[in-house]
Amino acid sequence: MALEMDSKNSNSAVTGDAAAATTKTNKAKENNNLAGSKKNQSQNLVNGNGTAADGPATKKKGKKNRNKSPPVSTDEAALSNGHVEEKKPEGDGDADADANANVVAVKDEKAEGGDEADAAELDTEDIDLDALHDAGIHVNISCPGSELLTVQLSSMELVQEIHQLLMDREESCHRTCFSLQLDNVTLDNFAELKTIEQLESGSTIKVVEEPYTMREARIHVRHVRDLLKNLDPADAYNGIECTSLTYLNTITQGDLLDKKKTRPDSVDCTPPDYVTPGVFEPPLLPLHPNFKNAKGPQALKVLTTSAWNPPPGPRKLHGDLMYLYVITMEEKRYHISACSRGFFINQSTDDTFNPKPDNPSYLSHSLIDLLSHISPSFRRAFQAIQKRRTLRHAFERVATPYQVYQWAAPNLEHTVDAIRAEDAFSSKLGLGGGLSFVSCSYEEHIPGQTRDWNEELQTTRELPRKTLPERLLRERAIFKVHGDFVTAATRGAMAVIDGNVLAINPGEDSKMQMFIWNNIFFSLGFDVRDHYKELGGDYAAYVAPRYDLHGVRVYNAVDVEGLYTLGTVVIDYRGYRVTAQSIIPGILEREQEQSVVYGSIDFGKTVLSHPKYLELLRQAGKHLKILPHSVYNERDEPVELCSSVECKGIIGNDGRHYILDLLRTFPPDVNFLKLQEVKLSTELVEMGFPIEHRHKLCCLRQELLEAFVEDRYVNFIRIAAVHLQQLNAKKPEETQSEEKKQLPAIEEAEKENKENLNVNETPNEKEKDTPVETKNAEAMVNAIREAQSNVATSNEIQAAEVVKQACAAVGSMKEKEFDFRFNPDVFSPGIRHVDGEEGTSGSVAKQKLLVQDAAEFLVVKQIPAFVKEHLSHSSPPIDGQNLTESLHSHGINVRYLGKVIKTLGQMPRMDYLYRIAVMELIVRATKHIYYTYMQSTDPMHLSVAISHFLNCLLTNGPINPVVSNDEMHKKRGGNGGKHNKHKSSKGGKGQQQPAINQNGGSTTSSSSSANAYDWTLVTPRSLWQQIRKESKAYWDWDLDCDSMDSAMNKFGIMRICLLRAFCLKVGIQVLLREYNFDSKHKPTFGDDDIVNVFPVVKHISPRASDAYNFYTTGQAKIQQGLFKEGYELISEALNLLNNVFGAMHQENGSCLRMLARLSYLLGDAQDALAIQQRAVIMSERVNGIDNPSTILEYTHLSLYSFANGHVGMSLKLLYRARYLLVLTCGEDHPEVALIDSNISLILHALGEYELSLRFIEHALKLNLKYFGNKAMHVAVSYHLMARTQSCMGDFRSALNNEKETYSIYKSQLGEKHEKTRDSAECLRLLTQQAVLLQRKMNDIYSNGKLTSDLPPIHITPPSMGSVLEMLNTINGILFVQISQRDIVKVRSEIEKRMKANTDVNEAIKSMVAAANNNGESEVLAPQDNNKEQAATAQQLTNGDKVAVSS
Repeated sequence: MALEMDSKNSNSAVTGDAAAATTKTNKAKENNNLAGSKKNQSQNLVNGNGTAADGPATKKKGKKNRNKSPPVSTDEAALSNGHVEEKKPEGDGDADADANANVVAVKDEKAEGGDEADAAELDTEDIDLDALHDAGIHVNISCPGSELLTVQLSSMELVQEIHQLLMDREESCHRTCFSLQLDNVTLDNFAELKTIEQLESGSTIKVVEEPYTMREARIHVRHVRDLLKNLDPADAYNGIECTSLTYLNTITQGDLLDKKKTRPDSVDCTPPDYVTPGVFEPPLLPLHPNFKNAKGPQALKVLTTSAWNPPPGPRKLHGDLMYLYVITMEEKRYHISACSRGFFINQSTDDTFNPKPDNPSYLSHSLIDLLSHISPSFRRAFQAIQKRRTLRHAFERVATPYQVYQWAAPNLEHTVDAIRAEDAFSSKLGLGGGLSFVSCSYEEHIPGQTRDWNEELQTTRELPRKTLPERLLRERAIFKVHGDFVTAATRGAMAVIDGNVLAINPGEDSKMQMFIWNNIFFSLGFDVRDHYKELGGDYAAYVAPRYDLHGVRVYNAVDVEGLYTLGTVVIDYRGYRVTAQSIIPGILEREQEQSVVYGSIDFGKTVLSHPKYLELLRQAGKHLKILPHSVYNERDEPVELCSSVECKGIIGNDGRHYILDLLRTFPPDVNFLKLQEVKLSTELVEMGFPIEHRHKLCCLRQELLEAFVEDRYVNFIRIAAVHLQQLNAKKPEETQSEEKKQLPAIEEAEKENKENLNVNETPNEKEKDTPVETKNAEAMVNAIREAQSNVATSNEIQAAEVVKQACAAVGSMKEKEFDFRFNPDVFSPGIRHVDGEEGTSGSVAKQKLLVQDAAEFLVVKQIPAFVKEHLSHSSPPIDGQNLTESLHSHGINVRYLGKVIKTLGQMPRMDYLYRIAVMELIVRATKHIYYTYMQSTDPMHLSVAISHFLNCLLTNGPINPVVSNDEMHKKRGGNGGKHNKHKSSKGGKGQQQPAINQNGGSTTSSSSSANAYDWTLVTPRSLWQQIRKESKAYWDWDLDCDSMDSAMNKFGIMRICLLRAFCLKVGIQVLLREYNFDSKHKPTFGDDDIVNVFPVVKHISPRASDAYNFYTTGQAKIQQGLFKEGYELISEALNLLNNVFGAMHQENGSCLRMLARLSYLLGDAQDALAIQQRAVIMSERVNGIDNPSTILEYTHLSLYSFANGHVGMSLKLLYRARYLLVLTCGEDHPEVALIDSNISLILHALGEYELSLRFIEHALKLNLKYFGNKAMHVAVSYHLMARTQSCMGDFRSALNNEKETYSIYKSQLGEKHEKTRDSAECLRLLTQQAVLLQRKMNDIYSNGKLTSDLPPIHITPPSMGSVLEMLNTINGILFVQISQRDIVKVRSEIEKRMKANTDVNEAIKSMVAAANNNGESEVLAPQDNNKEQAATAQQLTNGDKVAVSS
């Protein structure tokens, strides 16, 4: 039996996410009914066709999922809880798995045990999974001039997807204008295959060439150009067409699945210099390996539209559609006519127009055929390009859902490309066919009009969602439209800032201008008309769009039918913040005052309400924990609201109810507001709160409110249990007389609860009290069970009293119900609240106290919890983005980063996290300064200004921005250009420093705006002074650095890491070359080093709800040890994700990673390798080539490669992972220790002992630093060193290191433990060898030669099996023998715990119902109340096992 145990002593990426995964178990239970039937035993996971590219996925555009959607960040976590399955024999996988097919065949075996339980659990929603997993049909396709082609298709696909399949295949890719016929009947492109009556398995579909139209001819030419450019990475570097880079196949030199197993002696294992331990600044060039050879052969010199276009009237009547001009590699020039029957060469020249066919004439339906006919070099090059294209993995060819930008790019050759040129200058509004070479995705052509984004976005939300197929169709449509909207909004925002769009109010100041482009409304992040004057002016106007986007996200997630939000995207580009929104029908025809029927347009002076909005927002408020409340309007009449006052309701001309301005959806953060009526606790005051923030829009995060309510719920249950126990201990008739005696016990429980609410756990405490907590939980369950039987029926008055006391103790909003909801307006200035009775939910004082408690909970509980979680280093953040995500998941806003850094600075063994946090703070402070710096820069000097800024930030060398003096002089006298209309005031040098408003909004027009040349006055010293000032003002943290050098010395920050982080944060693309930061003679960065600036886009991500449910249910199964069932459910989740998002998405990648891990644990290493290879390519494509998740994917792939016998590949993958990790965060990181241990082990297996020793020494150093000298990691490192040294013959050192291992095991595990005994045996052998060696040495030393007949010293190299076992161990996987009886015992124990927790909740609910007599009251319990039980289950099964093979 194989049981994977993820131990506290294993430094694996697996461990870290275990907590995250286990917390979701309860949701999984709710959703178990969605696990469906067992019919889904075996299916193809991409829309039924062979390759990912074949499906509709090819055309999906969308974006990254930043919501808490299923597979994100929970990766293999769930696997850490001891899962039991039979280990499959090694060779069981399908050796001939098709590398390009996105197929995961689900294992057919049934998991032992648990079937009856499943039948009970998998409940009532009637999901017809057969509808999703039809067997598929085999169809023959007959193309003119090529052999019959047989493909397998899903009956759910559209005919159009066969078109896409044929345009992607090598033999038919040159066709675009054709129809598909079955029995001489043309098939409708948008019909599903299952609706075609005559179509059955074995039918032959005929490809029939159709006559061209102007639009079809343009589509064909664009397709030819795309085929010729297919290998060129230019689009990926330029950030267009949703292309992105992947280097896995470059590193492995081809598909891993095609490799033969390597013999250890044939492997070149020497690591590059930048991978060996001790590198300080890693080089930049290896980030993009082999980019010089990526382009592929050139087929044509020029392919462009001819200057003779368009055809004159007489030629149109002869069928001419357009003219092309071609220069072949043989330097021959041709003019080509496109007519309805195809393409031919005409007799025109550059000077004379003669459209008649050339002699001899050759007419071809495909331009490729024509070019192959006239140019042999074209034919050869095109074949070579096609061969390379089809050799690439399918995932390398599919468009990503959302554009990924590269922060470094090589110098790209700029070639002639008419289609690119026409795209750039046409309006590209998605018009049908006439204006530009539109892309050939069918959905993009809406004939004769621009797209009505609002109508599309809202219509997709209105689609039916009762059945699973309906929900899939709806989510897919939402995702598609939203993706297109984000792409269009990004393009529009860039056009606005580049000055290519006319404002709708051109006469006003440039900051006040608004724009409409492509039916999208654009506004800039400035405080126009003093709207935010009282809230912080430009600072508030800058952050408001981001808060508004959060509001849109949460209301979209709640998805209340009949309530509509606007499509919203926030784009930061060239220092400006642009908000792009869809347009409410009719809103531009009337004033805002006339439109708004709910909420306030003047921050609460006039307030309106509307019954329909109250009904809709009350539904949403239940989920979002928003309290309905009343305020007085200007006529002193009470007006009820179910949202913040700023939230506006507008009924559009289409009759839909829209809400907008959702920036204050959640309550304010009183820790950052200085308010007269608020008195914070002494603890917070001592920490420096309240801090006056630069704007008054600070809100608490939704994650914080959920954690806070959950914490109160646990206390509510605890207190209720104590009361019930005491109540039940008395006989009913004695109860009245005994009440007074009960009070001390109750008071004590309440006192304990208050301590629980306020105590600040010191983060370095170890969790020693879990067993006690478990006993308490059991006692609580028993108490509730006993009490329930008496209370529910006879003692309703007493039950009501118990609930009332528990509610009062935890501060519930209702007297007799657990109810926690928040009033977002409670501290808003200028709003007059209707005050209810004291102690009720209407009491403003009570509402204020609740908001204060939540803000205090963040500082007192959540920040210590965040630090405590990372003390184990089980899933350590790798860069600032990781850190931010982790903070957000705990409900901690980034404005608390200063406080987090202070806490981390006092913690032992947290250096790496402290350094990452400080670097993130520096990057964010610099971003604030940079944005204003960019706004005051003339567009002509952007590259010089950006390179100057980078020189000031990263170097202390010379800085001399190259701008001619007379030009500067002229400009200083004149005006500062379009975006800089305000002159700077004259004055001394001090005044000429850029008036930098450190939040990215530039100074208001009343103050003197920075002159277009003030950027030249910035120096390294002045910039770092501003960064220091900003870090103090914004984060209340003293950055004691005045230069890059001091930051390096004090915090160990590497300049290349800071460059990467800053470029990604603000959207700079630098030239890919080695930078000498210590140059004393010339600046490090020149203007040629700034290649591009790209937008930083924030948007919401649609979710795949059913896939999420399957995923969480799968995780729950895995946690119960039901591996194969977990595998099936997660395969099902992947299938649904493919249906919604297409083949390429972040969440699909997370599913793939989990499936690969499960395959490996089930003993199928080959399947694991095939799946993980796809996970790596997907992560590179959708996350980025140096994203932290990509690094982890590489390490997992390396393990599976080694298990498949690809030893050399395994090393190369580890070298790549290590390089990327050091480039991202430096060598001083726990994850580097894990990678170094892996590298050392494999080098050891290959007999490279000296190299192996270097890596394991470095790993040991890091493990000692981060885990302490008694940790299991350290014991393993010492043991690995001893193994290596013994193989080198250095028995004395080996003996010393093994002694360290032995002492750690003995102190931690005891003398009788298996590991301790293994280590003792290892010591005995080493001592024996050491003594033998010493005797030989003494013999030689005394006699000059070897005289005595001593036995030879045996140094046996380790077997590959033992190395793999050790690799599994250090990566957190352990296969142990376990009896069936133990399995049943463990499983029943887990189920018992889960049931106990459920019983508590049920008991509390029925008790509250009894207390409320009518039984209808609902308990607003938090959703994630199973965290404790999940943690218990995890603790129950997580053995502290690390197998050490000697």
